[in-house]
Amino acid sequence: MNPTELKERTTRFAVRVLKLADALPTTASGRTVANQVARSGCSVAANYRAALRGKSRADFIHKITIVLEEADETGLWLEITERAELLPPKRLIALKNEAEELTKIFNATRTTARNHRS
Repeated sequence: MNPTELKERTTRFAVRVLKLADALPTTASGRTVANQVARSGCSVAANYRAALRGKSRADFIHKITIVLEEADETGLWLEITERAELLPPKRLIALKNEAEELTKIFNATRTTARNHRS
């Protein structure tokens, strides 16, 4: 997957997360999770774009680490959504899988960037 495709994938992920956040109940717990998952899910896309504009390899690695952390955090909030029974598990499966895949992709990206000698 090239950077342009991954940029599109992270943007689609952010949009899907926002739609999920809108579907959460307007209870205190629903609002809390909605705010957190929306922030972390959108941060994946925003920080990936920032990483692509990194000034150096070290800057890229730093920003990719943030992307990795935000993808993992989004996965956490989706897990909390499921465990708290805020939405049906069926509604969460695809998004949880995508959060996990993105976490793996950005972990591998960081590892490759760290190991690459220029």
